[in-house]
Amino acid sequence: MEVYEELKRRGLIAQVTNEDAIKELIDSGKAVFYIGFDATADSLHVGHFLQFVVINWLQRAGNQFIALLGTGTTLIGDPTGKTDMRKMLSKDEIDHNANCFKNQMEKYINKNASTFVKNGDWLCDLKYLELLREIGAHFSVNRMLTAECVKTRLERGLSFLEFNYVIMQSYDFLHLHREYGCNLQFGGDDQWSNILGGVDLVRRVDQNEVYGMTFTLLVTSDGKKMGKTEKGALWLDENKLSVYDFFQYWRNVGDSEVFKCLKFLTFLPIEEIEEMERNNEEINRCKEILAFEVTKLVHGEEKAGIAMETARAVFSGDMAALNMPSLILHPNDFEDGQIELALVLVKLGLTKSKSEARRLIEQGGIKIDDQEVEEVNCKIAQATLAQKDVVIKKGKKVFFKLILGE
Repeated sequence: MEVYEELKRRGLIAQVTNEDAIKELIDSGKAVFYIGFDATADSLHVGHFLQFVVINWLQRAGNQFIALLGTGTTLIGDPTGKTDMRKMLSKDEIDHNANCFKNQMEKYINKNASTFVKNGDWLCDLKYLELLREIGAHFSVNRMLTAECVKTRLERGLSFLEFNYVIMQSYDFLHLHREYGCNLQFGGDDQWSNILGGVDLVRRVDQNEVYGMTFTLLVTSDGKKMGKTEKGALWLDENKLSVYDFFQYWRNVGDSEVFKCLKFLTFLPIEEIEEMERNNEEINRCKEILAFEVTKLVHGEEKAGIAMETARAVFSGDMAALNMPSLILHPNDFEDGQIELALVLVKLGLTKSKSEARRLIEQGGIKIDDQEVEEVNCKIAQATLAQKDVVIKKGKKVFFKLILGE
């Protein structure tokens, strides 16, 4: 099966500007495609990982990838999917985030078939009047106002700064086409109008045909984007989200999402996934396969295996599981030989404040060593941790082990 048909069969392709031409480009390995990554955080998340899966499929067919790090466009902020203007970041913050992205990204793609560029290198040097005359003349405000990302913001307010985003992204395509022979832009389906802007700009300015393609967004059955946890986004950096929590997210996805996620986020043969789906395989077994495969791709097979064994031990009630996520408390964390449980919950990231932690305790949502905590102002003694590790449990499936450090 050719790669385009593989992507289509897995349900990954949403919209294309010219299916026959794009299919020919991709299947023959002649696509020079780019995806943009605005550097809004210091870690990639699972939405990015879906893009890396697609990138891998295309690179396997011999296509060349350009990773565009948005050091310029991040200064503006993409209004797509946002109800308010994004937080303004400094150039130093954006550069730091872009470098974090690059370091992470290199783990998931074929570096030998990839080129990394930063659009701040050309966007920041543009002269405003020249841009208006040479590029702005090719954009219709009427048409820009019909873009979904613009329409949804008009009632709440859309800044002129954000309104320029589509022009900047379109200019990126023109620049990459001229400098690198880029002939295809790829992005999430919410980027469709931005991508069309770039395709049209290259045609109008350079009279060349380039193409756009979007992949299906990873959403739940009710249309919400997947990848949110109690701690925020489903980060790929294990320092921001533990491997165990990452594994557990996929282990606990809704029954209706399992096979879609297997098709989107793993390289398991599509025939094998379809067979599982057709035979109505035991859903918990399928969830475990999904969690292991995705965690393996993101964090490596060894860590995925540890997370799976830990999850099994927790489910079976083996509270002595050695690989349970842990928090190390040091002697200076204790006051008079004790530490508030509410403070521990904040340190674990289970609550945002001690007052929220106390409410959770009061509602019976926390257990220590499988015993429900009834005292709101409960404290844990340093002497207890000196003798043994203590397990904190929130709800039915969230476990942490407290360890006394030196």
